[in-house]
Formats: sequence, C-alpha cells, structure tokens
Amino acid sequence: MSTGEDAPKGIRPGEELDTGKLAAYLAQQFGSGEVSVSQFPGGHSNLTYLVRHGDREYVLRRPPFGSKVKSAHDMGREYTVLSKLSVVYDRAPRPFAYEPTGEILGAPFYLMERRHGVILRKELPAELAGDLPRVRRVCELLVDALVELHAVDYAAAGLGDFGKPVGYIERQVTGWNKRYLDSQTDDIPAVTEVGAWLAAHLPAEGAPALIHNDFKFDNVIFDPGLERITGVLDWEMATVGDPLMDLGTSLSYWAEAVDPAAYHQLPFGPTAAPGMMTRSELADRYLERSGRRADSLVFYYAFGLIKTAVVLQQIYYRWKQGMTSDARFGRLIFGVRMLAEQARTAIHRGTI
Repeated sequence: MSTGEDAPKGIRPGEELDTGKLAAYLAQQFGSGEVSVSQFPGGHSNLTYLVRHGDREYVLRRPPFGSKVKSAHDMGREYTVLSKLSVVYDRAPRPFAYEPTGEILGAPFYLMERRHGVILRKELPAELAGDLPRVRRVCELLVDALVELHAVDYAAAGLGDFGKPVGYIERQVTGWNKRYLDSQTDDIPAVTEVGAWLAAHLPAEGAPALIHNDFKFDNVIFDPGLERITGVLDWEMATVGDPLMDLGTSLSYWAEAVDPAAYHQLPFGPTAAPGMMTRSELADRYLERSGRRADSLVFYYAFGLIKTAVVLQQIYYRWKQGMTSDARFGRLIFGVRMLAEQARTAIHRGTI
C-alpha cells in the first residue's frame, strides 16, 4: 500500500483567507462548527485549501491573488461542470456550494468534496519505483481515464452548451498566441515561431468531446494501492472541443529520459522514470482505446507545449508586475523558454 497521500500544509504568505468571514458563510450554508484552514501546496494557478468545519472536510478553490485574467479563473465554470459531470463521471468530485460575489474572500470560490488518495508528483513512491509492470500500469490507468472522460455524453449530462466545438482548434491557436503577446516580457523567438507554424498547419477537427485541458499525473488521485484512479481535479479549463487537443496537452507534460537534461528541471511528474510509457506509447494507447485517429500528433503536442508555456508566461507576468510575491513564479520564464524550444524541436524533427 502506498503512503504518499496528498496532504495540506501551512498557508503560503499572502494567500491567507479571512477565516472569520469564511466561518460565517459555512455556518449559513451548513450549520455551526469550528473552522480551520490549511493549503494544498501544489499548483501555480487556482489556489486550493482544505477547510475543516466541525467533523466535515471541504476543498475550497479560489483564483490566485493578483490575477486579472478572469476567463482563466472562472469559479462558476468549475462549479457548473462538476455539478453536472459528477453525476455521470464518478471521478469528478461533487461540489457543495458556490459563492460568486467575492464579498466573503475577496474573490469567488466554491467548495467541493475532499477525495483521499495518492497524487503522483515528481517522484514515484518507493514501493512502486522498482516494479516496472506496475509503473506501466499507472500510465495505462491515466490514459484510460482520459479516454473515458472523452466518451462521456456531455449533451445528455446537460453540458451541451458548455463550449463551442466548431472552430475550436483555430480559436485555441489564435487565442493562445494573443495571450502570449498580452503577457510578453522577454524576446523568445521560439514562441512566436511555433505559434506561426501552428496557425499555418491547422488540422481538420474531429468529433467533439468534453475535455479537461490539464490532464496529468498531479491532477488525478489514485487509490492507496495505485490500482485505479478515483478522482480528477482542477477543472478550470474544461470545455467542449477536439479531444486530440486534450491529448496534446497531456503529452506536453510528459518528459522522457531522452529529452535534454535541462528540460527535466521543469516540474513534470515522474514520467521519465524507468517503466514509464514514452509519449508515442501513451498516444498510441489513447488512439487505440478511443478509436480516434490523428494524421500527425506533432501539431497537438506542439500546441500543448506552447499553451503550457503561455500559462507560465502569464503567471510570470503577474510576478514581474508585482501582482504576486510568490518566489516560485520568478523562475517560470525558464520554463517558457524550455517548452517553446521543445515544441520547435518536435516540429523540425517531425515526431513527438
């Protein structure tokens, strides 16, 4: 049995919540009870807290302090998708309450159920690391959970108007290129070069699906035995669109042992550990299990890398502008450069 359960820690300076106002809100929603708050340490975007209220536990999600990019931190979207999806996709946590005004904590937030389990981050648990068949199995479980999400009948779940699938790929490429320009701080030719290549090589769109847009090891919860995935987290970018774009984002987080040494300094999961699938193997399993086809995976992989680079650029921009004092964010420009170069290399090489 694994002992690596994801646990909250102390709250980072500058990210404290007004416990008094939160306690009053919880009393109004759920009844009286003593309140304590801690913070989950992972992630660079929306903030996640563990709220203990009497003998109950809730996970609270709110936007980062200092962010002005409202569309990227829409708590209402997360709450809506979880409200409907948790009924038909049991890996989606059930939400309990949504506060849209920002009057309680200075920004909208929502509360959802806490799911206990193991989240695989930088290193594999010791009991798993030497068991190569089990290591491969956790890769298979990750891919299969993504395939099953894309198979959800989103219209029947009440999410038929959750996105605009027609023209999705073109809008994504255009939109992320613009987001980069809006948050640019440094001259990084690889970003603009890859962005132009993507705009000139748009593939035909496939059948739409509900997509997560941030599907990776540290956004899924495994049971203690690492035999199944019991939860999927961080639905802030979920929408209806081309599922191969979702696959491309997942591939962008998948570092391999043969990638440049500097690339492994990025905060990827344990994807380069012995026994892990390669990017090609992961993509092959997805295509086989989903029944979908892709003429070339390079476009989706390069897009995923550039999208992730722009997300880091936006966070770095907030730090550069003094909107946040989180020291972690000051190093993210390095990640922007590395991800863009990885995308450019994949395009020139013609493989993922």
